[in-house]
Amino acid sequence: MSHYVDGFVVPVPIGKIDAYRVMAEEAGKIWLEHGALQFIESIADDVKPGKVTSFPQSVQLQEGETVAFSWILYESREQRDAVNAKVMEDPRLKALMEKAEPPFDAKRMFFGGFATIVELARA
Repeated sequence: MSHYVDGFVVPVPIGKIDAYRVMAEEAGKIWLEHGALQFIESIADDVKPGKVTSFPQSVQLQEGETVAFSWILYESREQRDAVNAKVMEDPRLKALMEKAEPPFDAKRMFFGGFATIVELARA
């Protein structure tokens, strides 16, 4: 079975990781309620700068920051588009985004949608 994945990479100030986690948990619940299959947020643990490119370089990582790598899993691109439309209209997400300044630099975030071509899982 093929799925569709939205992937995100964002710089997060180390002092705001807890706030980022809380925001992500609240947002993730909204995505799941509207039909996403899985919502994953992760913080860099073994990520080094590269010679040509790397996660730190991709977000122009600054002193005192780390990298968050996240993804949301959907049944298909069509389902993702429908879920995202509902999420963007959800007043809880709007309130979450208006509540406070985001605990990350959205200008250096990058993201995209991906069609899976290989899916393996342990039974």
